[in-house]
Amino acid sequence: MKPISLLLLDVDGTLTNGKIYYSSANEEMKAFSIKDGLALRVWHSLGKKSAIITGRSSLIVEKRAKELGVSYVYMGVSDKRQVALELRQKLGIDKENIASIGDDLNDLPMFKESYLTFAPQDCAKQIIPFVGKILSCKGGDGAVREMIEYLLERENLEDYWLEVFN
Repeated sequence: MKPISLLLLDVDGTLTNGKIYYSSANEEMKAFSIKDGLALRVWHSLGKKSAIITGRSSLIVEKRAKELGVSYVYMGVSDKRQVALELRQKLGIDKENIASIGDDLNDLPMFKESYLTFAPQDCAKQIIPFVGKILSCKGGDGAVREMIEYLLERENLEDYWLEVFN
């Protein structure tokens, strides 16, 4: 079993609940889970990387990615597989070292460049046959954390959570 060294993350519906809010000043707003953020910080503290690959462009996503230390951010992406493939080649890692999370049809191409695939509990039903693990958490409500906990347990690193904070 090869360790996972790169996470590919969709945003809307995974890191968020998939809803987009607009203020009266036409400002876009999204809600992110603090639990997901903490898990990503732990993931990065292990020297592991993450990448956001999303179809939309948003300053909010840029800001959140920077706060969490996300290594690579690709927005406005129409072909997630191509971006995932280019990133994999750039980093010189095998498909077996990649896990991804997505919630809808546009994430299926990204899954093709991933060894392990995850989806939130409230994902589009059409993608379920293509997902390795359906999580118990909904998008924006700890799904990314649940995925990271699963991966750390898989690699016998679950005790690392406590080491980071003790």
